[in-house]
Amino acid sequence: MSIRIGNICIDTNDLAATTAFWQEVTGYQVASSDEGAIYLESANKNGVGLSLQAVPEGRESKNRLHLDLFTDDLVGEVDRIRDLGATEVRRFDGWVVLADPDGNQFCVVAA
Repeated sequence: MSIRIGNICIDTNDLAATTAFWQEVTGYQVASSDEGAIYLESANKNGVGLSLQAVPEGRESKNRLHLDLFTDDLVGEVDRIRDLGATEVRRFDGWVVLADPDGNQFCVVAA
């Protein structure tokens, strides 16, 4: 089989603010955009892409899919991402569940 994950899409109600948030979190750059979506990629273009898609409806329940972001500095990165506008949902031994400004949950995990 020859398949790989090339992009992960996150729905948002505020495309500009969500783009700014995820650019700060990941360091990714805008690769392209259209009326309702912005596509982000790593500077060296070797990671999985991240796209942000404007939708009219709000998030109504727990995500069925989420990102796990790995770091060597769990405490520092959680603090940095919270300062960017994320909220802490729950803390576990070795990872922290955060929510982006739209309420989409993701984990920051000690590598």
